[in-house]
Amino acid sequence: MAVNDITSIIIIATLGVIFVIFLLFDLFQRNEKYGYLAYAVALLPVDYYWGVGGDPLIAYIILFGLWIITLLRDTIGMQLEKNKDINEILIYLFLAIIIQLIVSAIMPEVNEDLKLYTEKVLYFWLPNVHSAIFTSSIALAFKLVATLLVFLIIIPLIIDIKDEEAPLPIIIIFVAIFIIPFLYLSFIWVPNMMGVLTFLFSVILFIILLIITRSGMETK
Repeated sequence: MAVNDITSIIIIATLGVIFVIFLLFDLFQRNEKYGYLAYAVALLPVDYYWGVGGDPLIAYIILFGLWIITLLRDTIGMQLEKNKDINEILIYLFLAIIIQLIVSAIMPEVNEDLKLYTEKVLYFWLPNVHSAIFTSSIALAFKLVATLLVFLIIIPLIIDIKDEEAPLPIIIIFVAIFIIPFLYLSFIWVPNMMGVLTFLFSVILFIILLIITRSGMETK
């Protein structure tokens, strides 16, 4: 099957509908937390699209876009309805990322055609945004959605710990967690300055966390 085959289109659309069901799961008022599964369910239409010959970079643009929509839903839920928890948001998102990495390692080994337009990074076959294969407009779109995704991961964290007690070691741990996303952002934007930019982003986040949190030992 090909990505523009009618059967493939119907399957992709159906998998997309399943994602929408989990995205809007709270509207069913079932008082269950299956809405968080939207992060993992987003992989279904995207990986099927890639599996039937779709452009891998476009596949990741779509995936990041679906994750951004889900993060916006949960961030708004944290602020307005107080029915979302930052810990569960991050757990389900990181679980989806891990699943996607596993898929990116297995699928191209099963179907050699999927290795086209990707490069092997450790065990994972990932699209290289700097490859001349991809047009500049698609590469720019990928950079923008990847950057927005990282910032939308950071924002709920900042909202959750604002004005909370956070000793210096905890702040350092928070910053360390985001070193890998910062490294990736630095790579896709300016690969020859990865270290410097990652250090800059980490310092900025460190300062923000120092400003918005309390140590619990302030002078009364």
